Amino acid sequence: MARSPRKLPWLAEGEPLPPAETAWGPGDPVPGVVAAGGALDVPTLLDAYSHGIFPWFGDDQPILWWSPDPRMVLRPAAFRLHRSLRKTLQSFRQQASRCEIRFDHDFAEVIAACAEAPRAGQSGTWILPEMQQAYLALHRAGHAHSVETWIDGELAGALYCVALGRAVFGESMFARRTDASKIALAALVAFCRHHDVQAIDCQQNTAHLGSLGASEWPRAEFLTHIDNASREAPIPSWRFDPIYWNQLLPAPQ
Repeated sequence: MARSPRKLPWLAEGEPLPPAETAWGPGDPVPGVVAAGGALDVPTLLDAYSHGIFPWFGDDQPILWWSPDPRMVLRPAAFRLHRSLRKTLQSFRQQASRCEIRFDHDFAEVIAACAEAPRAGQSGTWILPEMQQAYLALHRAGHAHSVETWIDGELAGALYCVALGRAVFGESMFARRTDASKIALAALVAFCRHHDVQAIDCQQNTAHLGSLGASEWPRAEFLTHIDNASREAPIPSWRFDPIYWNQLLPAPQ
């Protein structure tokens, strides 16, 4: 006889999140969801990310907290730099007078552009105004960062992420020019390699992420990584030095 689905915990504002291991599983209505409700303030977000949980919800839904099992993760060391992107990066690097990577130059514009970017199979966005305000606050607190591709003085594409110590959580990206978001991702990978960041959380499995070298980790393995990496020191300084490209490309002669 099929069991009745477990009741999803409903959180009051300020109430702590349940452990990630209590997330709904394969026999429940929506596998991976941990709880609903609560708040998107900085302390709650920091607590969530430090325990492998993130918010994700649509319009007309309550705040939903997730910890999928397995978890899609990109090891910077396993990043697949395909030939076409390698050529793009080489050209980008050689045109330093008009092409550059900037960190945290315009986080507000980056997250707004990510919210506007069309998504395959989606009619709307999960980066709702309240999510934008929450991550802007997290950015001001020093825990959310943008990796930006600038070409000819214009923001061509970018991604934003959350960072706790040496734990990095990718969130979303956008592109206004061909490959601009891929350049930003490559810059993040180069930065992570330089600073010995071992993994970038990608949350959900997609064919695109898999083609770049990301793979699924059991939740237990991911949580152990986050527990260790979030407390590792020294914490990387979030700035980009062009020498970081040497992690992906041969050093210029």
